[in-house]
Amino acid sequence: MSEKEKEPLFSKKNKKLITDPLSENNPVTVQVLGICSTLAITVSIEQAVVMSLSVLVVVALGNVVVSALRNLIPDRIRIIVQLVAAASLVIIVNEVLKAFMPDMAEKLSVFVGLIITNCILMGRYEAFAMANKPWPSFLDGIGNSLGYGWILIVVSFFRELFGAGKLAGFEIFGNSIDKTGLYAYGYMNNNFIILAPFALFCVAIVIWIQRSVNKNLIEH
Repeated sequence: MSEKEKEPLFSKKNKKLITDPLSENNPVTVQVLGICSTLAITVSIEQAVVMSLSVLVVVALGNVVVSALRNLIPDRIRIIVQLVAAASLVIIVNEVLKAFMPDMAEKLSVFVGLIITNCILMGRYEAFAMANKPWPSFLDGIGNSLGYGWILIVVSFFRELFGAGKLAGFEIFGNSIDKTGLYAYGYMNNNFIILAPFALFCVAIVIWIQRSVNKNLIEH
C-alpha cells in the first residue's frame, strides 16, 4: 500500500479543504461567486440557513458523483454530465423543501432551482471533482458550502435585525406596530437595509474586515 493510500481521512491536506474556503479562499468574498443569491435571499436568517444547506447538499454530493464518474466521462460531454448531476440533486432538494417546508420553498422559489447555475457549484465540479477522488471532493464541497453559508448568515443577520427588528422571525426590538420596546422610544426599522443594495455593502464590509485581519488576501 502506497503512502498516498495510507493518508488519514482527516489529514492536514484534507482539513484545509474545509478550512480554506471559510476565509482565505472564500467563494463569496475572495472568489466573488454566488453573489446573486447573497443579495436576493438574505432578508432573513431562516432563508439564509435553508439556502446554505441546500447548496451544501448539491455541491458536496454532486462533487462525489462527478468524482466517482470522472474516469468514465468522455471529455466532450463532461459539462453535460455535471449539469445532469446538479439538476437531479436540485430537484430532490426542491421536492424535500416542498414536502417538509412548503412556506420556505415558496419564499425561496426560483432561487433553489437556480442553484444549478451557481458558479460555486460548477466551479467545484469542474475544477476539483474532475481531478480528485470522492472523499477529498466531498470535503471540498463541504468547505466551499460552509464558506458560502456563513457569509449568507452574517449578511442576513444584519439585514433582518436592523431592517425588520427580528431574528428568525422573533421580535428583538419590540413590536413596531404596537410601539413597544425600542419602538416606544422612537426607534424605526431601516427599510434601506431590506433592499438588495445593502447586502452588497454588507459583503463589502466583510471583505474589508477579512483583508484587514489577513494581509495575505490583499494579494488576491
